[in-house]
Amino acid sequence: MDRRSFLKTSALGGSAAAATTLAAPALAQGVRTLTMVTSWPNGMAGVHDSAMFCKNRIEALSDGQIKVEVKAAGELVGAFEVFDAVSSGQADMYHSSDYYFVNQHPAFAFFSTVPFGMTAQEQINWYYQGEGAAFHDELGEIFGLKMFLVGNTGAQSGGWFRKEINTPEDFQGLKFRMPGLGGVAMGKLGVSVQNIPGGEVYQALSTGALDGTEWVGPWADEKAGFYEITKIYYTAGFHEPGAGLSLALNRDLFDSLTPFQQQVMASAAAECNQWTLSMFLSQNSAALSRLASEGVRIMTFPDPVWDVFGQAAQEALEENRDGDIYDRMLDSYMASMRSSSSWLQASEGTYRAQRDRVIG
Repeated sequence: MDRRSFLKTSALGGSAAAATTLAAPALAQGVRTLTMVTSWPNGMAGVHDSAMFCKNRIEALSDGQIKVEVKAAGELVGAFEVFDAVSSGQADMYHSSDYYFVNQHPAFAFFSTVPFGMTAQEQINWYYQGEGAAFHDELGEIFGLKMFLVGNTGAQSGGWFRKEINTPEDFQGLKFRMPGLGGVAMGKLGVSVQNIPGGEVYQALSTGALDGTEWVGPWADEKAGFYEITKIYYTAGFHEPGAGLSLALNRDLFDSLTPFQQQVMASAAAECNQWTLSMFLSQNSAALSRLASEGVRIMTFPDPVWDVFGQAAQEALEENRDGDIYDRMLDSYMASMRSSSSWLQASEGTYRAQRDRVIG
């Protein structure tokens, strides 16, 4: 499906059609200044760091040809408004997580995370060695975007709860924050799903507007202060086994860059993708120990809960089939995941189990 025909039938059509020209990026003595809007407040652990690292690498790799002005959530547009801002040309690029935009197209979830989906390594395999990057480009073009993966948090935690989850029935009526298709799956369990920006989660949890929340993992969650509100923490979740972040540029803007500058964007994004993952994973173990010392109860969901997670996840994935790009993407994604998982389990999985048994 081409961009013109899609936009005629999409909710985005009006705003995209209205933005017929892109405001030219600021130029000063040959330096191009681009505006990056993000879905993160200033200083939010991990995700804001990733945006700043990306900015710095773009500037360094461009050899001074490009400057990037980072606008945190709310400074230019709201956290969930970055997609429309870049698609329409109000801003030049965004740093965000694409599952915030499944209302634009459910296939965006594949470039963030889907429930019972890929780990970070499996996603990287599909993206760089399989069809993932081409699909990201195809989907972005429909909305006037040029898209890159720019980070991953690794496997995310199951979340913070005001009460223990012992049976599937414990989810009934729970007010819980979870974006994307994971949130769709939770809704099938009777959860009142809330999708609010990260910068607003602490307040909502502390006032009782939420009964629980997922965020990222021990380090980012510690920095967010959720342990000050509740001490029940599930360390493994079904919803985000490897959550990707994206850098998206307005397509017209990207096409106006020189070939060198376009390669700068691609290279900076790829470097940031790996750097961001290592940042999160290197911090989590020590942060989990600190949370335990604060009285946090480190818990795991029982098997019957995992079983209903799996059923709900499959329903959430299958119900979006459209006979077009979503179907092609889902089939490609699942085939790549199974292939990667088979080898990783046979090699690294066996090795790690033996390493833990032999040397602890």
